[in-house]
Formats: sequence, structure tokens, C-alpha cells
Amino acid sequence: SRSVSRVEEARARPVGRSSGMIERSSRAPKSRRPVGTLRQRHSRPVRHAHSSFRFPASVGRLDSRALADRAELAEQIAAFVPEDGRAQPVPGLHLIRSSTAKVPFYAVLRPCFCVIAQGAKVLQLGADDYRYDPLHYLLVSADLPIAGRIVEASGDEPYLGLRLDLDPALVSQVLVEAGGTATSGGAERRALGVSALDADLLDATLRLVRASQSPRESAVLAPLVTREIIYRLLVGDQGDRLRHIAVLGGRAHRIAEAIRRLHARFDQAVRMEDLASDLGMSTSTFYQRFKDVTGLTPLQFQKEVRLQEARRLLLAGGADAATAGYRVGYNDPSHFSRDYKRQFGEPPMQDVERVRETADAGALD
Repeated sequence: SRSVSRVEEARARPVGRSSGMIERSSRAPKSRRPVGTLRQRHSRPVRHAHSSFRFPASVGRLDSRALADRAELAEQIAAFVPEDGRAQPVPGLHLIRSSTAKVPFYAVLRPCFCVIAQGAKVLQLGADDYRYDPLHYLLVSADLPIAGRIVEASGDEPYLGLRLDLDPALVSQVLVEAGGTATSGGAERRALGVSALDADLLDATLRLVRASQSPRESAVLAPLVTREIIYRLLVGDQGDRLRHIAVLGGRAHRIAEAIRRLHARFDQAVRMEDLASDLGMSTSTFYQRFKDVTGLTPLQFQKEVRLQEARRLLLAGGADAATAGYRVGYNDPSHFSRDYKRQFGEPPMQDVERVRETADAGALD
């Protein structure tokens, strides 16, 4: 049948030049190492006898619809981005292609929904690693300083992924219209998580990318499909986490406000005791709740935001290490250099030179 033939084609040919397990591990608190040294924990691939296309071992659980949709999603992304790089066919939808495993990248990840059509990626938040691939999606519900790297990509089988930015106002609207949809599990407090990508959510994601091909269809259909994706996330495994994005009051809202303030004042000295008091919490409760959501203490969070902004300034040019450190709140150049090396693995200027030589600081989902 036509459906079966598409499945066989998907198995036989990954998107590449010729066309186009959830894992979270907690480590004991130690000195942080550069993400480039993260252990790459791959599920053992299954190699089909009649092809060179490798699927994860759990691929046998997928039905023909999901296989066909995943193959088409990879083809659609490859068509939008024929060479390594990225495209934004509609506002908030980012399509990414990379043919090489990247050097570690560091960025502040905004609230978003991420899907991989081909390849795999590992992100690091605090002491935890999160690996996701075509069978899993990533959801981020707050502004988080993360590190990570693409771990599966090649010229023949490039990394193909997408990121959909999530507008808090829209999430709140859909949540209200859905009647405050309850989920079956308990509330998830960490603002980043990975879950299995079910067929309905994958189908909606594919339809969003399809609609982006036409300006007329994207204007009408893209907003509708985006709302559907948000609804399916709300009623899915990560519905409680998605509620962090909707500013509807409560403890999660207060932590979201703390994150916003620390971002806005990252270059200033902030008394965490005063911030906790402003938010109506004791200092100890504030520290614990903040770490529950972000994986970092408030001071660690502010430091990582500072260092990532300093790295951005250095890569943009026009600032030496001492100047960049001063602009992000460091008064002691030696202190800045030590913290920078501890975070990125090399002193400031050596790190910037290495990143420039790669011509890419890494693709962000």
C-alpha cells in the first residue's frame, strides 16, 4: 500500500546529501566540566539488513503513520535548509540543519518546544544531562542558561531539528480555553524535561512545517496548529511543566518573576535575601524552590547568565576580556578569567579563537 511504501522508503533512506530514551542522569555535586567532556550515552542502534539507515532500538514500537510522518518532517526541514544553517519560515519557528557534531554551545534557552527529525542532542542544566532524539521532544518552560552539543550528525545523515518558541500569553489563553486541563501525574517543577513524542504531537508538528511553505497557508493555519501543539502539550506528559509558562499566580509564578529579575539585573549585585523577601518567601525556601525549577542556585544562575553574555560580547568583537568582564558585573579581571575558564574550558580569548575557527558556536534547537 502507499502508506507501507512510504515507511519502507523512510527506513531505506535517511535525509542527507542525496535528498534531505529519554535520559536524565544526576551527578553528585562536583566541579563542573565543559560539556565537550560529557559522556555520550547512545541507545544501541538497530541496523536493518536491507539498508544503512539506523533507528534506535525502540523503533519497533512506532506505527506506520509515525514512521512516515518522521520521514516527511526530515524531508521538509532539509528542503527549507538545504545547507548547514537555519531558517525561520514563520515567526517563532526555527529549523536547523548541521552535518557535523558541534563543539559545546552555551545559551539562554527561552520557553520552547523542540523536536528532532534526525540526529540527537545532549543538553546540560545544573548537574543533569538531557538527551533527546527523534523519539523524544524537549520542553523548556523558563529562561534557562544551558550548555549542550549535537551528538549525532554526519554529511550523509545531518542533524535536522526544529524549535518552536512558546509565547506565555498564548499558553495562558489555551490553558484557560481548555478549562485548566488537568494531567494524570504530579506537578513537574524542573523547567526543562524530555518526554516521548507521540503520534498526534508529531503529526501536528509536521502540519506546522507544511503550512510554513505557503505565505497564505502560514498566515491562516500556522497560528491554529501552534495552538493545537500547545493543547497537546498541556494534556500530555509535560502538561504540568508547561503551566510554568502560563503566568497564572502561585509559587511557580514567583520563581518565574525571580528569573526575570535576575536576567534583567544580571550585571548588578543582587541581595538574594531582599529578592526572596520581595517575592514573599524565606531565603531558604526561595533557594530551594529556585533550584527545583532551574537546577541552579540563584547565584549560580546569575553567574552563568553573566558568563554567557560576556562570551557573546567577545564573539561579537570590540571588547577584550577585561572589558567584557566589567560589562557583565565583574570588577576583578582575574576572577572573571577563572570563572570563564571553569565554565567554558579555556581562558576567554583562547575560547573565542577556537569558536571562531569552527565558524559556528553550535546549533540551538
